[in-house]
Amino acid sequence: MFALAQNTSRQREILEVVFRNGWEYMRRLLTGGRADEPALPTPAVLRNILIDLGPVYVKLGQLLSTRPDILPPDYTEALTALQANVPPVAWAEVEVLIRKQLNCPLEDAFETIDREPVAAGSIAQTHRARLMSGEEVALKVQRPGIETVVEQDISIIHGLAELASRTDIGQDYDVVALAEEFTSALRAELDFTKEANFTEQLRKNLAESRWFDADEIVVPAINWTLTSSQLLVMEWLNGKPILTAELPAGESGDAKRDATTTLLFRAFFQQIYIDGFFHADPHPGNIFYLDDGRIALIDCGMVGRLDPRTQQILTEMLLAIVDIDARRCSQLTLELAEAGQPVNMLRLENDYDRMLRKYYNLSLSQINFSEVFYEVLQIARANRIQMPSSLGLYAKSLANLEGVARGFNPKLNLLDEIKPLIADLFRRQLFGTSPLQTLLRTTLDLKSLSLQSPRQVEVLLDRITSESLHWNITLRDLDPLRRSLDDSANRLSFSIVVAALIVGAAIVSANANSSQATVIGNALFAAASLIGLWLMISIVRSGRLR
Repeated sequence: MFALAQNTSRQREILEVVFRNGWEYMRRLLTGGRADEPALPTPAVLRNILIDLGPVYVKLGQLLSTRPDILPPDYTEALTALQANVPPVAWAEVEVLIRKQLNCPLEDAFETIDREPVAAGSIAQTHRARLMSGEEVALKVQRPGIETVVEQDISIIHGLAELASRTDIGQDYDVVALAEEFTSALRAELDFTKEANFTEQLRKNLAESRWFDADEIVVPAINWTLTSSQLLVMEWLNGKPILTAELPAGESGDAKRDATTTLLFRAFFQQIYIDGFFHADPHPGNIFYLDDGRIALIDCGMVGRLDPRTQQILTEMLLAIVDIDARRCSQLTLELAEAGQPVNMLRLENDYDRMLRKYYNLSLSQINFSEVFYEVLQIARANRIQMPSSLGLYAKSLANLEGVARGFNPKLNLLDEIKPLIADLFRRQLFGTSPLQTLLRTTLDLKSLSLQSPRQVEVLLDRITSESLHWNITLRDLDPLRRSLDDSANRLSFSIVVAALIVGAAIVSANANSSQATVIGNALFAAASLIGLWLMISIVRSGRLR
């Protein structure tokens, strides 16, 4: 049938999990029963299946939670907080792996290592350690043997993707390509040098800013001497997850919360709208409030990228949402979408109009912008518009950021935080980071246009006068009209044939002087009657008699 039908222990385990959690369609399909229309399990069942299947499938669920353009809201909501219940690996196994990854004896590199991990995840676990120099570091150690499990499960995921491609969602989206995207990301996540590079890039980008004090936000430094593909060694930061941090009561605590909230928004808006390289998983456990009052971003394994064109479109989309402009939202959605997709613009505008109508009577401070953008992706999904995967990460990052900020500072006024940033973004898009550079570039463009225009006009006039100008015009939705015209022409032709047969039969019968002529006339009448009856039946059955 496909990969799951083969007889291996891992595949049998997957079948047992599927049966135990009650995915009825899969149960009927694999037990030889009658499988009706393919159907995904309910959100709760899908979440439980992924948790039971282990780390690789939990990662798959986390990836799917970033794609509201593919899955309905109830699915993305069920998968958003998906975490694997993974017990830590015993120190004896971890120590063996660390020794293999180091270029020197363990005792020469570290003065001490805590044997109990401070955190255990689906791919790795983290230990606290001290270098021989006395510096405190965090060791992120890959779970021993995880590569074998990943490779085994990847082949099965491709089989599941082939099955899912026959469901309603699979018919609208290339789930096989989505599975390939996920497996590539998963293999990349097994190489900790990539995460180290991401961390270093983010650290460099946030080292300076015109929006905030760069000294107030921290990204851990990487120890490149000891870091390898399965061992990530980085600076240890003393602090707590932001939502568990204890701030002083009263006005000083409130002022610190306001300042921290502003810092977070400005740091992430710079990542998204200026750098185009952003931390794509800012959940409460990855944002730390340090003991010295600074903010730290950790776990940079998942990042998103936006090119300048997408950044500009997303900025304009925010303005279109604020202006409740359904038409502009539709145009910007098509600019964001992958090229070559047929779209019903009227339906798309109506969907946006219904969505934005909810915000007519709300002030800007009451609008949840991350929720609005999730709705934008859902409208794209409803209209079968495929959006780049980076937009799912963008939406998830905004939603996580807004959730953390509101949890940390319930008095948050989102409009006050983003209004000055949006104004500055539009100024940057209009004039660039250097007004003089923008002026010079515009001057060169105008010079090029002035030099080329006369020649282009001459060529156009030449082609018009020589009758060599060809127009390539493509009109959408002409096929139904063409088929309708073909049907009408065919019926008209048959009607003419019937009329000709009747007239011919009448002439033959009127001048019949022999039995042969009478037979011919009757045959013509019979043929006309049969064709006429068939024509009437086809018109009635088409429902277009009126």
